[in-house]
Amino acid sequence: MAKQQKKDKPGKGGEGSEDAPSTDGAQTAGSEKLSRKAYERALSDLHVELVKLQRWVTSSGAKVCIVFEGRDGAGKGGTIKAITERVSPRVFRVVALPSPTEREKSQMYIQRYIQHLPAGGEIVIFDRSWYNRAGVERVMGFCNADQVKRFLELTPGVERAIIDSGVILLKYWLEVSPEEQTRRLEERINDGRKLWKLSPMDLKSYSRWYEYSRARDEMFLATDTAWAPWYVAHSDDKRRARLNIIRHLLRHIPYEEPKLEKVKLPKRQQAGDYREPDYPFKVIADTVGKLPPANATS
Repeated sequence: MAKQQKKDKPGKGGEGSEDAPSTDGAQTAGSEKLSRKAYERALSDLHVELVKLQRWVTSSGAKVCIVFEGRDGAGKGGTIKAITERVSPRVFRVVALPSPTEREKSQMYIQRYIQHLPAGGEIVIFDRSWYNRAGVERVMGFCNADQVKRFLELTPGVERAIIDSGVILLKYWLEVSPEEQTRRLEERINDGRKLWKLSPMDLKSYSRWYEYSRARDEMFLATDTAWAPWYVAHSDDKRRARLNIIRHLLRHIPYEEPKLEKVKLPKRQQAGDYREPDYPFKVIADTVGKLPPANATS
């Protein structure tokens, strides 16, 4: 089902042709960075389509799983935020698992991911997934070569079983250039709002660019299957990449807009004998434009 495609319709994913093997989601050579105004206008239209997708998923009981992988700083988090900021978190569920516990380490590797797969009426988005084994765990030495080899051998069959169970599975790899990754990580170091995004693991993995490249290449070779292909989005222009990915996933999920009955607000009840209480509410002061003391209590 992951390969199902629909022809573009006005308002449903925008213009575009079917996937090209090596350029889907890529920024074309010489294309300019997308302006914020153009980005927000296009994203607003796509948010409308994502709400239609949400209504279709809940009404049809469809199950959708979207996997995001890529190097540190490639833009996975920003893309996921762009997808989910106008939809219900009860339908669009984001899964970003922490490091495994000792108990989880003793389980079958994929076990802790399987439990998060979507039920009917859900869209689950993995911010990193079972492919941790083929990427960060391999490069950082958290598993051995035999474990990686076994994972790459078994994963296509597991994903086939997931799809055969009725799940629409889409896998995205965000590719960032070395220069842009450096710029983004340095920005995190120098911006107090983004410093939390920089972990010791990011710093260690930064120096191992080509080890990650080899791991990615072998992962693609083993798991880029006809039933669960990898789609690559070049993300040096984050805004352009987000729009391309959203348009792509809308084209690859066979949703239809459910019939929407006209909504009309009912009349509000009369106050009757209700009176506003004379209560000393602790109202938050309007401090916009001011910098209150750090120890302020009101």
